[in-house]
Amino acid sequence: MTEFKDYKPELIANKLKQVEEYEAKYGKSLRTKAIRKWCESTEYRKREWQFRQSVAEYAKYNAHKALL
Repeated sequence: MTEFKDYKPELIANKLKQVEEYEAKYGKSLRTKAIRKWCESTEYRKREWQFRQSVAEYAKYNAHKALL
């Protein structure tokens, strides 16, 4: 995948609803804060996607070095 493609709005809205239900039941946490930020910001989702792509690209050529 070479281009960022955002998730469908319905999926993002569903995830945000899950976060709100979780926070109502158990309270806020760093994890729910991060997921909420992911749901509310297209730029955040894009940067997170770029980060995952960079990690995968690094692993292609350098993961074997950790075994030495």
